[in-house]
Amino acid sequence: MALNQEYVDYIVDQLSEFEGASPRKMFGGVGIFKDKIMFAMITSENAFYFRVNDELIPKFEAEGMKPFDHAKKGKGMPYWSAPANIIEDKQLMKQWAEDSYEAAILAKKK
Repeated sequence: MALNQEYVDYIVDQLSEFEGASPRKMFGGVGIFKDKIMFAMITSENAFYFRVNDELIPKFEAEGMKPFDHAKKGKGMPYWSAPANIIEDKQLMKQWAEDSYEAAILAKKK
């Protein structure tokens, strides 16, 4: 499946309350960055994922979400799928983006 630019534009618009978020094409998908730190991504299959850490995983599990599985490497990455109800609500997207951005900052400091 090819990356759908309309979906990318939709996600970027839904993240508009989280100032400074910008997309960058990479590896067939799109990374979502703020201040050069990637906190979310859209895969070539048009699935949206947020960056997580151990503290955020229960929040995603409670929503029934799953981790991103990079089949070529055989291991997971610290990104989990975003719930549709979150994507559809700009204020919730802002809150979840803030949490994911913080997780990305903390990971970068390690």
